[in-house]
Amino acid sequence: MATAVALGAFGAHALRARLEPADLAIWQTAVQYHLIHALGLFVIAGVAHPLADVSGPRLAGWLMLAGILLFSGSLYVLVLSGSRWLGAVTPLGGVAFIAAWTLVAFSAWRA
Repeated sequence: MATAVALGAFGAHALRARLEPADLAIWQTAVQYHLIHALGLFVIAGVAHPLADVSGPRLAGWLMLAGILLFSGSLYVLVLSGSRWLGAVTPLGGVAFIAAWTLVAFSAWRA
């Protein structure tokens, strides 16, 4: 979460004058998803603790981390480098987020 806050501040202060509005919006989307899913890691930790013997929450945590790296990470690098092909990586992070939240819900339902 600290990294997301730092990157949000970096975008708001250091990049605002250097980026086109569309790229700034992409940066803000990356930060928003980064923050939400960093909080999701806390949710997963709360679900995983009472279910220590169940592998679903652990896998969900790894998927959530992969989602942050693939989704937000690809958008950060896309904006900073201008390499638009990285946009093809972003949906993989979205799929990881969906899978992670599905596992969290399933694990909580089974508890």
